[in-house]
Amino acid sequence: MQQSQRLSAILERLTADGSVGVVELAHALDVSAATVRRDLHLLESQRLLNRTHGGAVPQGVLYELPLRYKSARQATEKRRIAAEAASRVGESWAIGLGGGMTTTEVARALVDRPQLTIVTNALNIASEIAVRPNLKLVVTGGVARLESYELVGPIAEASLEGLNLDMVFMSVDGISARAHLTTHHEVEAGTDRALIARADRVTVVADSSKIGKITFARICALDQVDELITDEGADPGEVAALQEQGLIVT
Repeated sequence: MQQSQRLSAILERLTADGSVGVVELAHALDVSAATVRRDLHLLESQRLLNRTHGGAVPQGVLYELPLRYKSARQATEKRRIAAEAASRVGESWAIGLGGGMTTTEVARALVDRPQLTIVTNALNIASEIAVRPNLKLVVTGGVARLESYELVGPIAEASLEGLNLDMVFMSVDGISARAHLTTHHEVEAGTDRALIARADRVTVVADSSKIGKITFARICALDQVDELITDEGADPGEVAALQEQGLIVT
C-alpha cells in the first residue's frame, strides 16, 4: 500500500472511530509500527491530528479531516487556479460554486469581494461564506454526500430552479475530449447539470491530475463549458484535444 493510501485510510478510521492506535493500524494496514508512527508524524505536521501515547486523535472537527487532507495535495496549484478564476468575477455578480477542493479555493479567493451572491450545494463552502457579512449566501437543499460534503438529488435541483447566475465554477473528477466532464457519482452529476443550466458562463477549475481522466458519470458536454482553468502540469496532448473541440484552456 502506498503512503498516500495509508494516510487516507488512517484519516478515514480516525473520522469513523474518533481515535486510532499504532498497533491496530499496523495490523490493519499490514505495515510495521514504525511506518505507522512516521505516517502519524506526517499527518500531525499537516495539522490533521494530534499524537497521543500509542496513537492519535483528531485536530479540529472530525468531518473536516478528509477535506483537509485532500486540500493539502496539489494545494499550490489549486490556489493559483482559484486566483485566476476569481479574476473573472465582476462586481455584484451571482456566482455558483459546485463542490470540490478547487472550488473551495475559489470561494476563499472571493471572500473579500463586496456584494457578491454565492449559490452553492457544498456544505464546507457554505460554512466559510456564512460568516462573511459582505456576501449573500444561498445554499441548496438536498441529500448530503459524505464523500464530497455536497447536497445532491432532486431537492437540490429543484431549489436551483428560477435562479439566474452570472457564472458557475465547477470542479470535476475528470475532463477529456472523449468523455467530456465526468464525476464518480451519477446523482452528483445530475445536480451539477442543474447548476450549470442556471449560468450565463461556465468555468471548470481542475488541477492537472483531472485532465484526460474519465470517471463513471457524465456531467455534460464540452460545448456547455466556456473555459477550463488548470495548471501547467496538464498533459499537452490532452489539452490540445480539448482545444480542438473548441474549449478555451487557460
